[in-house]
Amino acid sequence: MFFVSDNAAPAADAVLSALARANAGLSAPYGKDEATKRVERKLAEVFEREVAVSLVTTGTAANAIALAQLTAPWKAVICHDEAHVMHDECGAPEFFTNGAKLAGVSGLDGKITPDGLTALLDRDFWTPPTHVAPAALTISQATEAGTVYTASEVGALADVAKSRGLRVHMDGARFANAVASANVSPAELTWKAGVDILSFGFTKNGAMAAEAIVVFDTALAADLAERRKRSGHLWSKGRYIAAQIEAMLADDLWIAFGRRANAAADRLARGLEARGLTLAFPRQANEVFVHLPAEVDAALKAAGGVYYTWSSEAVRPERQGRPGDVFARLIASFETTDAEVDGLLGVVDQALVAA
Repeated sequence: MFFVSDNAAPAADAVLSALARANAGLSAPYGKDEATKRVERKLAEVFEREVAVSLVTTGTAANAIALAQLTAPWKAVICHDEAHVMHDECGAPEFFTNGAKLAGVSGLDGKITPDGLTALLDRDFWTPPTHVAPAALTISQATEAGTVYTASEVGALADVAKSRGLRVHMDGARFANAVASANVSPAELTWKAGVDILSFGFTKNGAMAAEAIVVFDTALAADLAERRKRSGHLWSKGRYIAAQIEAMLADDLWIAFGRRANAAADRLARGLEARGLTLAFPRQANEVFVHLPAEVDAALKAAGGVYYTWSSEAVRPERQGRPGDVFARLIASFETTDAEVDGLLGVVDQALVAA
């Protein structure tokens, strides 16, 4: 019953096999290897257009480098006020941008709305040179609430951003889960909706340490190679990152894994709701946020359940828990089995009967 994070899942067999194959013989260093070139070509196919690609090993690096590519030090990045870049990257976006400000906007279910974004941009504290001016919008897909922006929602936010001269970045740490949930093409969910740069995550979805910065407006990629090198994220043996991503992209394995994780989370969410428990957010990707009665939380932990307790200001009034409930986040991975989900639900049943 280990639902603490999809980061806890092992690397997929296909990824480990690809790494073993990549380990044979010699290869050009610093991203000049054939595997990296194949990944670049494959990503162009996936997104149905020419793209510039920069491979790194962590989502924090992908986000921070991408935002630095869009934002001068005296500018600002707009994000949801509970975004990963705001709270979970130890100031990396500010560090990599050399000081650009992060400005949060609230939104229910973890989503920024066009009205919320417009209201923030309409405030009178963006006047240079005494104030920072917004340069970029970043949205998480899937969000920190486990919800998924539709292509039209992404487009509506991008329209507001572009009308004010902002570039658009997407934090796609769980992009596979979002694409699988939205049931649209990767192109429709990104550049066709106005996204300029995507941090395309593979690590949470079966890779070992592999992320891709995908730039759709290739003019924005000028000096990106130097920025990655200066940041310390240019691997000399880049073939090992590329091999992982190539394995994930082959036969759309990344989408299959995203669907599998989503399905496990859906089974869990439906089971919890069937037992009368309240979900804090609608289940749309592979994360389940639930208000657990204290006795259920205690029983799960006693039985070996592992998950994070949570807090959020983005919960709708009708989805609030009761006094004394434990707000829990449970995440399914591509490795989560029906038996694991059903085992957790069985403990819930016992705890509810005992109560």
